[in-house]
Amino acid sequence: MQRLAQYKDSVRTTWATGDYDAMMRQEGLYEVGQRLVDALAVRAGEDVLDVACGTGNAAMPAARTGARVTGLDLTPAMLAKARERGTGLGIEWVEGDAEELPFPDDSFDVVLSSFGCMFAPRHTVVAGEMTRVLRPGGRLGVCAWTPEGVIGEFFRVVGGYLPPAPEYVDPPLAWGSEDSVRSFFEGFDLSFTREVGMIHHPSVVEGVDCYATQFGPVVLAREALGSQWPALREDLVELFERNNTSGSSLVLPAEYLVIRGQRRASNA
Repeated sequence: MQRLAQYKDSVRTTWATGDYDAMMRQEGLYEVGQRLVDALAVRAGEDVLDVACGTGNAAMPAARTGARVTGLDLTPAMLAKARERGTGLGIEWVEGDAEELPFPDDSFDVVLSSFGCMFAPRHTVVAGEMTRVLRPGGRLGVCAWTPEGVIGEFFRVVGGYLPPAPEYVDPPLAWGSEDSVRSFFEGFDLSFTREVGMIHHPSVVEGVDCYATQFGPVVLAREALGSQWPALREDLVELFERNNTSGSSLVLPAEYLVIRGQRRASNA
């Protein structure tokens, strides 16, 4: 579908804009990748795929266990930063589409995605591809922002100023709902936990400005909105102030869903 291909081109542009690595480091969110690797008990010698790996959030801690790791992402700029960060870890970085994974069936012992596959447009297609490349008995681990959490509200606030997504694009926050995720997968035993990542910034204003200058979707929204940007910025300041748990800086408790699954020996 030509429209879908054009949409994915726009996604590459979005995630290549700003400085995602700098934002993740400033916020302290790289630790979530380590948590996911620990939750899946990734071991030395296993074949691990990080889908929509971004700048290596889950791929790098997986590689440090001694596993053989492949990181795949749609955006070359993300992969360039991941290669830089992952020097010496032996990770294979692959440019590719989460909806068309360029790997044979039953290739991996573990498939991970940390705030990545949730942004691919067709959720059941992505889930089907993740299932296909996972060996029978293999383990799945995904982190996704919940609709109820502060990041879920953040995306709704920003989205309220933008045109709606095309009808063929599934909402990313559906990956943060247990019932929705169950509908994506067949042949899996799934379990769920809700965890909280603490997002840190020196102040509310500096937190909003970080997103406005480093987080691709908001950078492009700011450019597209023009005179409407101050209104969105004010709404984001209000959102952060309302959810802030620190009196002297900005500390946001951001809820996310941890999805763990094991592929059954047979999908029949």
